Parts: sequence; structure tokens; C-alpha cells
Amino acid sequence: MSRYILALDQGTTSSRSMLFDTDGRIVAVAQREFTQHFPAPGEVEHDAEEIWATQSATLDEVMKTAGVTPGDIAAVGITNQRETTVLWDRATGTPIARAIVWQDRRTADLCAELREAGHEPMVSARTGLLLDPYFSGTKLAWLLDSIPGARGRAERGELCFGTIDSWLTFKISGGRHHVTDVSNASRTLLLNLGTGEWDEPMLDLLRIPRACLPTVRPSSADDGLRARIGGVDVPLTALAGDQQSALFGQACLEPGMAKNTYGTGCFMLMHTGAAPLMSKHRLLTTLACSLGPLQYAIEGSVFVGGAVVQWLRDGLGFVKHASEIEALATSVPDHGGVYVVPAFTGLGSPHWDPFARGAIAGITRGTTRGHIARASLESIAFQSAELLQAMQLDAGRPLRELRVDGGAARNDFLMQFQADLLGVPVVRPAITETTALGAAYLAGLAVGYWNSTDAITAQWRVDRRFEPRLSRDEAAGRMREWAKAVERSRGWAAG
Repeated sequence: MSRYILALDQGTTSSRSMLFDTDGRIVAVAQREFTQHFPAPGEVEHDAEEIWATQSATLDEVMKTAGVTPGDIAAVGITNQRETTVLWDRATGTPIARAIVWQDRRTADLCAELREAGHEPMVSARTGLLLDPYFSGTKLAWLLDSIPGARGRAERGELCFGTIDSWLTFKISGGRHHVTDVSNASRTLLLNLGTGEWDEPMLDLLRIPRACLPTVRPSSADDGLRARIGGVDVPLTALAGDQQSALFGQACLEPGMAKNTYGTGCFMLMHTGAAPLMSKHRLLTTLACSLGPLQYAIEGSVFVGGAVVQWLRDGLGFVKHASEIEALATSVPDHGGVYVVPAFTGLGSPHWDPFARGAIAGITRGTTRGHIARASLESIAFQSAELLQAMQLDAGRPLRELRVDGGAARNDFLMQFQADLLGVPVVRPAITETTALGAAYLAGLAVGYWNSTDAITAQWRVDRRFEPRLSRDEAAGRMREWAKAVERSRGWAAG
């Protein structure tokens, strides 16, 4: 048996490659950041070629670091930022525009028009999603309408649309494969939630030509996809959106199990089993990673989570390194009455307000950098607590624990405050890079590297368990104050 599984983890701010062994341990990792483009307020773009260049470079680096040859790789898995939209020339493999990032708000007016026309109930029933610029479908429609000649070329099959999984698969296969998986496809506004196939009424509503769409496949399958690495074809057996991949990597494989990923944004998912659970509290119904029959989850999305730390570092210069923020936040005994609402690109679940903007409430003459840093970290927990409240109402059952992962999950202050707000234990695993781990597990299962999901569950280990310490009355009071601050940020950019 080949010795390793290679996971490509393409995120919003960096590209990473990781090698995993049969014990689910990280053998080697390589990471490179890439440029964030902000051409106008509310707009966020990436250079898809730079994404491929950084991802390819980390692949080469991790192989070299570990002294690994292509023959040592049993399979490759790709996990990715999900709704980010790429449109490229099928013949040349060249993007015809920058990728429009999931955070981008440029289609807010289009979404509002469709909502006002009464389309949202149909959209939600067919896709499990809401009409928000977050999702890929309206971004693709904008590209087709804004780039001269693009719509005609798409209708003729000359252009390929894809989320980042599709783009990387196309590039790493030398243009042989134009595919996506059910988890990524379920974030486009174009997939039928029940069938797992492209939905004709949604294609018609958004005027999307079928000829530009990728083929939809399971998240894990050895079905002929191959990655070209060092001149050798290696099985490419897993594609998965980053949040669904993290749910799998956290071994949340049974209905009622939930995780929260603290990355650039925060994304809470609860596994709901083989049937979709339609949210009544403005959460999303989405497809989980599927090895065969479709599996479902409900999801809440926070647009600015760990990115608030980047803002403190790069925008305000509060710290030189993100790792310094915890010390600054704990340099003051409390938040000093300050609340930061980081609605830099609008608000996600459960508000879905693309016109909200960031706000700082409760500032006094005594407010310091420490108070703002503490309130910024607390904002991540407040937003996540809103998600859990809605999720428990939808599921009709209390959550026993919340499994956490992602970069900000290593912040002990944040995790303790999260447990305090939620009133349930927050459990951090030994491996917090569960997005890449999930992709590795999905890839390895397809080729027999791991023989069952039971083997994966057995590998999950606890690093630390954070028990709630705040009284329920005090936690409720803090949530009421947070709600007041959020209300002041709503609709700011609506005009």
C-alpha cells in the first residue's frame, strides 16, 4: 500500500497541501498566502491563476519536504472555499475574469429583485438556500451578463463554470476533468436538493446555460479522476466543500452531531441524516459529504469570523501577528461595555442582510485597544451562538457538545467564551486541521486506505474540553446587548 494521502486545502486567504498517514496524523504541510482584491466596497476577488500557482507550489513543497514520490501517494483529495466562482476558457484553461469570492456582495440588488418578485420560497424549496449574494449562481449570472460575449460562449460550451474544486481539478488533471461534487454543487443555487442534480427551474430563473456546468459526482469515489503529479497519474478520489469536509473530519457522521469551524468566516453544521431538514429559522439546508446515498446537514454561516483578527492586524495595526491578539484581549478584565459587529461584507445567518456594515458600539473615553480586541474576539462567539440557537430550534433537540476546528479554535479565550455563551461543552480535537483531514479521509476511503467510517471515528481524539462557566442569566444578558449592537449595523448600505 502507498504510504500517504495527499490533501489539497484551498482556503480564502491561503493554499495548503498536507500529507496524512494511516493514523490520520499530519506528516508534512506547506502553505502559501495569496492576494485579496477589493475593487470596490462590498466586492472581493481572487486571481484564479494565483490560486492554482500557490496550490501547485505547496504540493511540490510538501512532497519535497517529506521526501515523497508520486508512487507514495495512494490518493488525492481536494477541499476548498465553496461559493467562490470561476469562469474560464475550456480550450485554453485561462480564466476570463477574476474569481468572485463568496464574501462578495455585488449581486445584492439582483437578489433583492428576485426576492421582491416572490421567487425565494421556490428557491428555498428546491435548493435549501436563500436568495443571497453569498451563493455562486448570481455571481455566475453577473459574470455572464457583464463580460462581452460571455453568455454566447457559455451557451456554446466554450466556457467552464466552477467553484474552486472544479478549477483545481481541471488544472491538476491537465484539462481532462470538469467536475464538482454534491457538497460544492449544493452551494450554487443551481442544484436540486432532493435529486443531487442540476435543477432546470433554477437554471431558467438565473439564465444559466447547462453547457458551462461541471458534472456532479459523489464526494468520495474512485471513478476515473486522475491528478497529474510529477508526470504520474494519481487517483483523485475526493472533492468536498471545506465546511462539509470539516464535518466529516470531525467524525460528525450521525444525525444531531455538530461542528463549528473558525476560519476566515465561521460555519456551523449539524448532520441531519438521509433526509433534508428544511430550516424554519433562516439557516441553510445543504448536502453533506456523500459516499453513495445523499446525506444532509443544516448550516449557519458567519461571514467574518477569524477575518476580524486580520482586520485588527492589517487594518488597524493593533498587533503584528495574529497570535498576539489573545494576549491583547486578555490584557483587560472585561469587554468594557464594547461590542464589535464585524459586518464588513454584510451579515450571514440568521439575518441575511447584505446591506449591513461593521459597527463598534459602547465606546467611552476609557475604551482601549484591549477592549476593542476583546470585543472583536467575542463577536466571533456571539455570531456563532446565534447560529446554535437557531439550529437547536430547527433540530428540535438540544446539542450535547460542539466540536470546533479551524485556526481561531486554538484561541483558548475564544473557546471558553464560546462555551460560556452556548451553555454546552466546546470540544477541541487533537487535530484542528479537520478540513484537510476530512478530504484525506474521503480520498482514502475510496481506495481502501481506510476500510470504514468506523476506523475514522476511532481516530478522533480530544485535545481540550471547555465547560461553560457563565450563568444562563448572564449569558442571556450578553446576547441581548449583542442583539442591540447588531440592530444598529443593519441596512447601513441600503441607500
